[in-house]
Amino acid sequence: MKVEQKSKIVDEIVKELADYAHVYVTDMSGFTVETVNQLRRLCFRRDIKLRVVKNTILKRAMDQASIDYSELYPALVGPTSIMLSNNGNSPARLVKEFRSKNKKPLIKAAFIEEATYFGDDQLELLCNLKSREELIGDIVGLLQSPARNVISALQSGGGKLAGIVKTLSER
Repeated sequence: MKVEQKSKIVDEIVKELADYAHVYVTDMSGFTVETVNQLRRLCFRRDIKLRVVKNTILKRAMDQASIDYSELYPALVGPTSIMLSNNGNSPARLVKEFRSKNKKPLIKAAFIEEATYFGDDQLELLCNLKSREELIGDIVGLLQSPARNVISALQSGGGKLAGIVKTLSER
């Protein structure tokens, strides 16, 4: 591969790293073309970008990216592919679902919300991570619940209070 081609690929990967917030480094070695195509279709349906890359090119792209991905460098050994997503747990859920029929892909590492996770044993943890939007929704729900309780108590209490005042005035 010529230097111009490599630099073009590096630039594409840098742009993709900027477009997506979460990066999964995986191993899909040993897949047949049919299996890879099945995985690509699943990724496409779930808005996950799947790309098979050379470790040196990926490392060069990560060096040029605006985010510091240096913690992922130890995972860049052997056959490597990356899954890029804007939802932190989508790739992990996809891998878990796909592995119900296949032995791979294996997760080497994941970079989610500026935190790095290493190893395939982190799959369950990564599947259960809540996205930023889910966490905000939970917080809003928790903040609204006391206000709802106060309002409902005042509404029901107001009816009782009016009933008591009416009864006292009739006496």
